[in-house]
Amino acid sequence: MVFGKTIKIFLIDGDPNGRMSCELSNWTGKAYKIPRIKVKDCSDRDDLVNTGVYMLFGKDEDGKDLVYIGEAESILKRLNQHLNQKDFWHETIVFISKDENLNKAHIKYLENRLHKIALSANRYKVENSSTPTQSSISESDQAEMEEFLENIKMLVNTLGHKVFDEKRELKNKKRRETFYLKAARGADSLGQPSSDGFVVFKGSKAAGSTVASITPNFVKLRDKLIADNLLTKKQGYLEFSDDYIFSSPSTAASIVLGRNANGLTEWKLKSGKSLKEYESV
Repeated sequence: MVFGKTIKIFLIDGDPNGRMSCELSNWTGKAYKIPRIKVKDCSDRDDLVNTGVYMLFGKDEDGKDLVYIGEAESILKRLNQHLNQKDFWHETIVFISKDENLNKAHIKYLENRLHKIALSANRYKVENSSTPTQSSISESDQAEMEEFLENIKMLVNTLGHKVFDEKRELKNKKRRETFYLKAARGADSLGQPSSDGFVVFKGSKAAGSTVASITPNFVKLRDKLIADNLLTKKQGYLEFSDDYIFSSPSTAASIVLGRNANGLTEWKLKSGKSLKEYESV
């Protein structure tokens, strides 16, 4: 059974673009979302001198999302160091414990797990130059940290970053319905709707060529996916090297088919029911 959650967000500066604190009901953890330009103002936050984990968020020159995941025994001191050492980031999300119950072993464990999850989700480029070392903690502490980890993932998403979210979403602990699209010129793909649009699965095949009437923007997108090695050239078709989220079912269908397409009617279940019919039930 899935239960609702109560999250309390406080605008520290009274500004939606300023600093925020975020707390989850019945949880000892606490999050801060801090713009880079506000880090120097955080000397008024006594709990930021505590032990914790943090993520630095930014973008590269091509607009690709970047994240750096770290831990520190004094969060504020480390953030001030990063102001001089790393220039890609524009905001940070920090997690501490309100009861000061996070020790060095705990945060090293969390740092390592968060790093692995971010790499697995493959939504953001992870800026860490090496994999953080995982600490050895007791079975009871590990269970506690895994629960802490789930709340971190939830709050990071709530605060605007899906860095730890798998592209294929769960619904009531079961996979969503899978849709199929098979057509000429090698197109043979699987995918499903998501809260971000429509995800086409790794290993799916797209048409090896496009028709003359296809919208130019779709040609540019296909070319970019090929340049980024997300679509790899095979004998007579293109193959997705990873799950990829498109902005809509129609964009996904057009890229897969190599022509303009209405995704609501092209994507179908094994039963033959179209996505349009599925959503209208």
